[in-house]
Amino acid sequence: MNLKHLRYFWAVSHAGSVAHAAKQLHLTPQTVSAQIKLLEEDLGAGLFRPAGRGLQLTEAGRVALAYADEIFSLGDEMATALRAHGNRALPAFRVGMSNVVPKSLAFRLLAPIGAMPEPLRLICREGQIDWLLTELALHRLDMVVADRPMPPGIAIRGHSHRLGDSPIAFYAASGLADKCAVFPECLNGAPLLLPGPNAAIRSEIERWLGETRIAPQVKGEFDDSALMKAFAQANGGFFPAPAILSREISTRYGVREVGRVDSVREAFWLISTERRISHPAVCVVLEAARTALFSP
Repeated sequence: MNLKHLRYFWAVSHAGSVAHAAKQLHLTPQTVSAQIKLLEEDLGAGLFRPAGRGLQLTEAGRVALAYADEIFSLGDEMATALRAHGNRALPAFRVGMSNVVPKSLAFRLLAPIGAMPEPLRLICREGQIDWLLTELALHRLDMVVADRPMPPGIAIRGHSHRLGDSPIAFYAASGLADKCAVFPECLNGAPLLLPGPNAAIRSEIERWLGETRIAPQVKGEFDDSALMKAFAQANGGFFPAPAILSREISTRYGVREVGRVDSVREAFWLISTERRISHPAVCVVLEAARTALFSP
């Protein structure tokens, strides 16, 4: 497919007529019409139909325009990135972090990037996994860190790499922790803060509570793990978090670990478009996770 023909089609689609687009392109209307005709022959589909004094996109034209918008948007991003490179800007490493991933874990995963021989500019985006995977598919992210692998059946090309897992521990501020003489029985009737339903670990915690016949009083649900810990810091309730982060969580939020559950484990995943990782920074994150953070 000739990108010049696609550019003419894109210009006409947004201008609404061949005449307006030709004026913007500094070409004759006959030249623009001929180039679009070649594109239609190449694609095997009509892209426009007459509509009054202008043109209207066909169904095939609407599909083609969506792709053309993305192609030329990426082209503009490439030009911007190359200009930044020419101004000696550091290469960007773009990470998507699911908002259920604890902030201290995210920091420990990404901190080794700062020690790489070739410095990088770290760009970290946070959000729900569906949006992050869409950004990954559009090459706006280099990798995604989440609490689950790629969902089955999703129409996005990506590969899941397991970083490791940790048993869940329960924490509380001193006012509640002092009352927890026997774990997990001390959770019975006690205020409990839980991750939101989008967190993969939520159903596992609820399953364990049911099996042990522990019935706490759920006082809050949080999509953001840091906000949940902030509420717990103010004696808002007990909360679950990975046991491998016990020291950081206790120090940062002024809480204490009251017990852990080895049978409930929270796993974390790195998702990239590469089956065999070759990006140097992604390799560094994988190595840090498997040899330090989640090492036996």
